[in-house]
Amino acid sequence: MTQTLSEAKITFVGAGSMAEAIVRGLVSGGSGDTSRIVMLNRSDRERLESLHRRYGVSFETETDRRDEAIRSADLLVLAFKPKDAAQGLLALKPLLRPGQLIVSVIAGMSIGTMEGILGTAGQPIVRTMPNTSSTIGLGATGISFSSGVSAEQKRLAVGMFESTGIVSVVDEPQINIVNGVSGSGPAYIYYMMEAMIEGGVRGGLDPEEARRLTVQTVLGAAKMVETTGEAPEDLRRKVTSPNGTTQAALETLDHLGFQEAVIRAVLRCTERAQEMGEAVSATAASHTK
Repeated sequence: MTQTLSEAKITFVGAGSMAEAIVRGLVSGGSGDTSRIVMLNRSDRERLESLHRRYGVSFETETDRRDEAIRSADLLVLAFKPKDAAQGLLALKPLLRPGQLIVSVIAGMSIGTMEGILGTAGQPIVRTMPNTSSTIGLGATGISFSSGVSAEQKRLAVGMFESTGIVSVVDEPQINIVNGVSGSGPAYIYYMMEAMIEGGVRGGLDPEEARRLTVQTVLGAAKMVETTGEAPEDLRRKVTSPNGTTQAALETLDHLGFQEAVIRAVLRCTERAQEMGEAVSATAASHTK
């Protein structure tokens, strides 16, 4: 029987900010009875109660009831920290059902590593790379699937993250470049905004006014690209008059290597994601020996 996201039983193992972002998206999208969404964490009952009050989700703290929430879930969302990932998966292993969908938001942990810990190549696993803008419904999430994920399960997983923004389905080796572009991307934009605000202040603007103008400028530029469908380079050319103020500014950025610096930052972030993934895999392997 075909199942909709509003009908699926969803259990979150971990109740941090990303888990909350997904829950907020599901709830705001009118996802049916929110009590079918169960939140679990290791010890912070106050956090679970807070999520229950805000979103109407359920939570469990007693071991037997926690285990049942894991066993009965149609989608089991793994939202714990990378340092806890190997031990967390080992603890879940005896509770999983064949065919049960695992959705991982654990940074750096590959599908192969998860399969190795669980001792199966057939468990349906979705690996995701969301970003922090998911918390306000403007996220960008990369998603990859193991071979065991059915078409219906793919639809459910994509739908879950579409509730927090846009989704890009990629082959797993591309997850790290997704990290380089959008996973860490908000930080690049914030860094540029810091510099724009500081430039405004040095030029004599009130700090709050410099901030307000910078925020609106970034919002407007992003919306122009989205709304017009034009390439960023074309929009840039349209606002760059020959020998004008914008050209003078862009020449300064070019002289200082702005574009190449951003490209290198994206690629270095990608490399670092690969390095961290290998470290996570090595740690996981040591726990399974």
